[in-house]
Amino acid sequence: MAPAPDALRVVVADDEALARRMLTTLLARERDVTVVAECSNGPATIEAVRTHTPDVLFLDVRMPGATGIEVLERLGPDAVRAVVLVTAFDAYAVSAFDHHALDYVLKPVDADRFRTTMQRVRERLREHRSAAVADETLRALARAYGAPNGTSGETYLARMVVKSSRSAAVVELASVDWIEADGDYLELHAGSKVHLVRGTLSALEPRLDPREFVRIHRSTIVRISRVKELVPQLHGDYVVALSSGVRLRLSRSYRARLGAALGAEL
Repeated sequence: MAPAPDALRVVVADDEALARRMLTTLLARERDVTVVAECSNGPATIEAVRTHTPDVLFLDVRMPGATGIEVLERLGPDAVRAVVLVTAFDAYAVSAFDHHALDYVLKPVDADRFRTTMQRVRERLREHRSAAVADETLRALARAYGAPNGTSGETYLARMVVKSSRSAAVVELASVDWIEADGDYLELHAGSKVHLVRGTLSALEPRLDPREFVRIHRSTIVRISRVKELVPQLHGDYVVALSSGVRLRLSRSYRARLGAALGAEL
């Protein structure tokens, strides 16, 4: 039976097979959940999150290759909307909250505690979706009721300075096709060139003209005019194909933004 289109996508990461089986058994009882990957070490977890972009990550604190905290540090705060730490020791949960973990469960996982955790997860995701809708509503109002000459009255970035050890180059944003987050840096993709600047998408996005750029993923912003095609995938997902041939994942939580930018309902 195929998962529901709006099912929560979950990655389970624990080096103990028994612990993974316990979590997947509890998750299987949730009608709106799909486990998209199971991992037994830190590097595999990082790869799974970057590949599957899950809504929820159940993360063991002690794994070979990288601890749970190290995994969160390498992924960054925007990689997963809800992180639940899995631990045998209460003390490890404290540092997890410093890395944006939503909750924690103790091994062996208690069914009642697990249900409470899932309730918190769903509340977090509802808040995230509401915030995304509110943000898009404000952007739409700004576009609809902007200044008569077509500008919104705000001053947006037209160029960025890219520093290196030898120089500081100026990159015109008009040449940028898409922007990708990479840890504490941003990759500005302009044709065949990639410029690396320090920063985050959360800080950059409000400074970009919403008539020219739209965020399609936690880690990706694209120039609207470069979008050539939306390619349907399984479970209602899409891949955004740019005129350059680059294909980028469209996150479900940003689907409404892209639809509004393109004047279509996705």
